[in-house]
Amino acid sequence: MVQFVDVASMSRWMAQEGVAGLIADLVTYLEDDYRRWEQFDKAPRVPAHSEHGVIELMPTADAELYGFKYVNGHPINPSRGLQTVTAFGALSDMATGYPLMLAEMSLLTALRTAATSAMAARHLARPDSRVHALIGTGSQSEFQALGMREVLGLNDLRIWDVDPAAMDKFERNATALGFRVHRAASASDAVAGADVVTTCTADKVNATILTDDMIEPGMHLNAIGGDSPGKTELDPAILLRGDTFVEFHPQTLIEGEIQKLGADHPTTDLWRVVDGQLPGRTSAEQITVFDSVGFAINDFSALRFLRDRVSGTAYATEIDLIAEPADPKDLFSLVALAPAVARR
Repeated sequence: MVQFVDVASMSRWMAQEGVAGLIADLVTYLEDDYRRWEQFDKAPRVPAHSEHGVIELMPTADAELYGFKYVNGHPINPSRGLQTVTAFGALSDMATGYPLMLAEMSLLTALRTAATSAMAARHLARPDSRVHALIGTGSQSEFQALGMREVLGLNDLRIWDVDPAAMDKFERNATALGFRVHRAASASDAVAGADVVTTCTADKVNATILTDDMIEPGMHLNAIGGDSPGKTELDPAILLRGDTFVEFHPQTLIEGEIQKLGADHPTTDLWRVVDGQLPGRTSAEQITVFDSVGFAINDFSALRFLRDRVSGTAYATEIDLIAEPADPKDLFSLVALAPAVARR
């Protein structure tokens, strides 16, 4: 039998445990896995693109566990009453190849993306950061806000979105969560005076959400919206002024902000910063950019965290996913019928 965490169970678990606390605990798992980065199999995710979006498979493995996530990104979906992003994932035993857990990952991905952002900001933002600007107030925004508050203490929010209804939604949710929210009149207004800026927009285009003149010395930019070829958010001049940190350079080069600048643009692997091999922020005036596209090891950490937290609880059920005949060599025995039954 295989453990299974469906949407209802994931929702109950996150609501009852508390999203903010789960993000903080997941940061610990992420940092543990980043410190052993070299032990993982790594490759850029495998995409299938269409005119409306992309479907991707994100696999990785260490010596004990194999993990993958199936995820789509279809910006047109909200106009159809559908989610832009949906996902599910699995963990398997490397020794036997048997799957151990199958789980919903739309909610879990929101948790892991917020945790990854918060982990990066803890290493790259100024320690005295107080104000968080959010450009894009869609599905990820509340999770991002909670992660930055839980890990960095950022309770003052400045928000902007081209969709007023999305800002209404976010302002309603964030105010109920105790945030102080400034509803900006533009992206420029939102980032003015901010210490940490998160960009998380959905359009599958090379957009310029932030221009170079908006960026002040000392800012940390958490650029998480650009995540596929031809989809970016930042003026390339920002990357030339700041220092860029990435999850996995070969994938970021295809999908991240640096796709506009090419392979010669210098970047720093975030795992080397987390592991203490290289410095993150080196001065109060430094501009840091986390060019995040999401990577399979982040999902592996999230699945490992979920397994450890829900195994043996009511949040995890079981499904019969593995065909196991009494004789391992007689798979046909599972479909062979008695002659009397077969004649009917």
